[in-house]
Amino acid sequence: MNDEQLLRYSRHILLPEIGVEGQERLRAARALVIGAGGLGSPIALYLASAGVGTLTLCDDDVVDLTNLQRQIVHRTQAIGRPKVESARDTLAAINPETKVEIMRERVAGATLDALVAAADVVLDGCDNFATRHAVNRACVAHKKPLVSGAGVRFDGQISVFDMRDAAAPCYACLFPEDAQGEEVRCAVMGVFAPLTGIIGCIQAAEALKILTNAGTTLAGRLMLLDALTMDIRTIGLKKDPACAVCSGR
Repeated sequence: MNDEQLLRYSRHILLPEIGVEGQERLRAARALVIGAGGLGSPIALYLASAGVGTLTLCDDDVVDLTNLQRQIVHRTQAIGRPKVESARDTLAAINPETKVEIMRERVAGATLDALVAAADVVLDGCDNFATRHAVNRACVAHKKPLVSGAGVRFDGQISVFDMRDAAAPCYACLFPEDAQGEEVRCAVMGVFAPLTGIIGCIQAAEALKILTNAGTTLAGRLMLLDALTMDIRTIGLKKDPACAVCSGR
């Protein structure tokens, strides 16, 4: 790192759990972020500001006035623009050293598979079960750590599914693909503005810990947040030996 980089990242470098070596890992890392909305906004902002070398942002949506209440990577003048383009511009203003690659599509199939294979960590901030399960399957196939978060109304949840560990559960162990789960959307149920910021920031923190080998992640645990009372519960997770996605790996 040059002098400017040493100064920019000095507050990380001062942490013995990260230091110069950990910061170099971040600079060499590639993170895949699925979704550039309520969760993807703080995720992308903190990964870029922390110095992650390459961010790949995937989202097929455009910025809407209703998004601005919580999707903090976007600005009023971005209304009508693709979210990934808006996010790229904001991130470039914060840290031009981070390379931001964008894909304006709901990634699936071979494209998603290739993106996950190339990533060091995957962060899921999407808003539908179909994409979540597709991302999980790809992470299982390529043994990539997945940081998953969700938030609606005042309720948030986050976990890490670290597929590098053969004994670790995957997302489908918690939410089986064939389960009759109801899709709950912010557009229908509403969402407390800071909730997505809290969950997204925790996702970013977990990803940075994974990339720098610092601390203990939420792997094998599900964190539940009630932002109305600010109660936090953590539940242990175990691999489902009958899981249709990961039991054979």
